[in-house]
Amino acid sequence: MTTHIHHRMRRLRWTSYTLVVLGYMLAFFHRMAPAAIATDLQQSFLASGAELGALAAAYFYTYTVMQIPVGVMADTLGIRKIVAIGAMLAGVGSLLFGMADTLAVATVGRILIGLGVSSMFISLMKLNSVWFHDRHYGSVGGMSILLGNLGSVLAATPLVWAVTHTSWRNVFETVGIFSIVLGVLAWLLVRSHPGEAGLPSMREMEGKESHPPHQGHWFDGLLKVMKNRASWPGFWPNLGVGGSLFAFAGLWGVPYLRDVYGMERNVAANHTMLLLFSFAVGAMLSGMLSDRLGKRLPVIVGGIMLYVLSWLPIVFAWHMSAELSYPLFALMGLGASGFTLTWASVKEVNPPALAGMATSVINTGAFLGAAILQPLVGWAMDQGWDGRALAGARIYSEHNYQIGLGVMLGFAIVGLVGAMFIRETNCRYINLPSLK
Repeated sequence: MTTHIHHRMRRLRWTSYTLVVLGYMLAFFHRMAPAAIATDLQQSFLASGAELGALAAAYFYTYTVMQIPVGVMADTLGIRKIVAIGAMLAGVGSLLFGMADTLAVATVGRILIGLGVSSMFISLMKLNSVWFHDRHYGSVGGMSILLGNLGSVLAATPLVWAVTHTSWRNVFETVGIFSIVLGVLAWLLVRSHPGEAGLPSMREMEGKESHPPHQGHWFDGLLKVMKNRASWPGFWPNLGVGGSLFAFAGLWGVPYLRDVYGMERNVAANHTMLLLFSFAVGAMLSGMLSDRLGKRLPVIVGGIMLYVLSWLPIVFAWHMSAELSYPLFALMGLGASGFTLTWASVKEVNPPALAGMATSVINTGAFLGAAILQPLVGWAMDQGWDGRALAGARIYSEHNYQIGLGVMLGFAIVGLVGAMFIRETNCRYINLPSLK
């Protein structure tokens, strides 16, 4: 290969990767932002716990419904189109959310945001599978989760700081404008795969044959993934671990620390920021460790076991000082990162040409779990609410939180059990009878 081709390959790879990662950061920001502004939202719309949960969950319901369609579109239409259109839709939704004067309008804004950013994760995983070597997939995937989670970190303490200096509405209007500009840049600069730019595939650069394309209709490929029994065990860690993590960090974590521990909002947000930062770092380390060991399953199960154990002090009300609460949240984030390797595992038990669809099938679990848990936890706590409120925001008792967050612990245990049935791939594509 000539120096010119290598230079062009690197330039297009990192340009495409950077723009899609920025879109993924937006997805995480919107996913976690309601926790930091939960009190503002309750005051602005006079919302109950269940209504607040439903508003936050509107993003997750939309995201869940869109995962399989996005997987299909990533494998057929290409990354460039769906990322560009998705970023612009999310921008319109963010503007609408920031300008909303009723709960209904705000919910429509959240739906549009979820619709737009639903394309980012699958597109990024698909981009990683075609712009990077197979042997680096776990490490690159971990780095991608780390970078994406910077969006969730921005949705914690930095968002609290911004809201105190301006308003939550101004923040979301600014984010909306940024998202629209990102969509335009993605349309102009992202390339779905090397061949779209007239370049050889990564395997061809190593002197190997390219992975064969899928033959036949996209629906046949989707059926192949869904009929493959090895695809499904990874769904349960996504549902139980991803769902409970996103529901807690994205909505109920800050109110819990405020009501039970009496923390100021910025201190509570520091805890969720540490939780999400630890999750991001853990995802990168999990990918690197898995690639180094040549194994997926021990890292997945070990991480999820740590995550389940981290819930026990919260659900059973083991009161902790700040010297213990910060480490607990850090361990919870590190443990939760184990489930991110399910995306690599499901890719490796399905044909390479169907990587987008395979990832999307199990990724629905994480957002379905959060969509169920955010309003369910709020509803469970509303049942025992004693009527206390502060400036329109409901104040829940420790017992209320034990009941609501106990549901999250149950989901986490379901994720652990499901993880134990994941097929070990030894970090490579494996041949299964169902794939022939």
